[in-house]
Amino acid sequence: MIDTENVTCDTCAAPGGVVDASDEASRSWPRVDIEANPYKADFPLLAGNPGIAFLDSAATAQRPAAVLEAQTRFYETMNANPLRGLYSLSVEATEAIARVRAQVARVIGAPSALDVVFTRNTSESLNLVAKSFAPTVLEPGDEIAITIMEHHSNLIPWQQAAASAGATLVYLYPTKTGELTDDEIASKVGERTKIVATTQVSNVLGVEVPVAKLGRAVHAHGGYLVVDGAQSVPHMPVDVEAIGADFFAFSAHKALGPMGIGVLWGRHELLEQMPPMLTGGEMIDSVSEQGAVWAPVPEKFEAGTQDAAGIYATGAALDYLVNQVGYEAIQAREQALVHHLMGEITQLPFVDVIGSIYWDRHHGVVSFNVRGIHPHDVASIMDMDGVCIRAGHHCAQPLLTWLGVENLACCRASVAFYNDKHDIDAFIAGLKRVWSTFNG
Repeated sequence: MIDTENVTCDTCAAPGGVVDASDEASRSWPRVDIEANPYKADFPLLAGNPGIAFLDSAATAQRPAAVLEAQTRFYETMNANPLRGLYSLSVEATEAIARVRAQVARVIGAPSALDVVFTRNTSESLNLVAKSFAPTVLEPGDEIAITIMEHHSNLIPWQQAAASAGATLVYLYPTKTGELTDDEIASKVGERTKIVATTQVSNVLGVEVPVAKLGRAVHAHGGYLVVDGAQSVPHMPVDVEAIGADFFAFSAHKALGPMGIGVLWGRHELLEQMPPMLTGGEMIDSVSEQGAVWAPVPEKFEAGTQDAAGIYATGAALDYLVNQVGYEAIQAREQALVHHLMGEITQLPFVDVIGSIYWDRHHGVVSFNVRGIHPHDVASIMDMDGVCIRAGHHCAQPLLTWLGVENLACCRASVAFYNDKHDIDAFIAGLKRVWSTFNG
């Protein structure tokens, strides 16, 4: 149980007993009816399995029927290899991908659709930057700065890039609740910093990272900002220009879309100077026996046949997410869900929350451990009641090491707008069952 004895509040304690004195946002919790759920009916897996409380959306989201139907519709009505044919089916497929590329640009505030590259996932997008862009700017003695909160996908590529260039990998350490201070940024981002790579939202702590501050800091020294948006795009509006990103990556599958589709946006001049990571069909302008001329951006980075149906379905996912539900409704509902979850979980004396005790610091993600019980056992027992949570290191071993988390493992519950109070209550009941199973 969180010890709030020494936390003062000049207004009140939030429902559920969580003392919340962080700021005005914390004192005014969202007034959203989480008993009602107008969304579950749109998700076939959830509608068909009402006994499931799916609380693992940070790993992958559920798909609405509109996305599943779009993927089928592509194969039924326009199945052809895009870019490779002059007949009407191929032209239609090509135009469909172009529309989704423009749609992605609008969603993330990118100035041009031509700077949106489709990959397989966030990991591939970040590897593309580390392997193709980093060597064009890094020299021996330079520094790459990342936060200790990074997912391995935004950590290992930079380890390798630093080693290849003779550069140094520098870590920014937040407070134990995940806040990066101005002093820490100033002390780690300096004249030698060529690249800052950061998540926008931690997949373990749920905290939002001040990416705009990091961008201003690295740009002041002529460096570049790379942002992992895998955990932000599904939950909040993003504007790559406003945050000062030079590169921005996310995955469709965390934003209601199909698996196997990733996005990399980059500033056009930087994409132009990068060599392709993969070579082969469709990424060339011309080929001779001894050389080749690359196609323009973005085709230069999209070798081979793309998952055209997946890209088309990604468009349906973004339409549902942004236009049918909307970020305002998503944020309000998810905040209300986290508020209820935190209010309940902090009443359990056998549970330790990892990170902040304040609900408004958790953007859809709450990590925790049950005292004396391995996270894998917690997740397995909760699965017996249909409660789906994550257990393990969450691809963030350096963070868990730094936090001193036992066994380098913890449990994680992550909500999405399609969850409701029943899901949270089932989760809390599951935790009580876990404790009673081991302790009587």
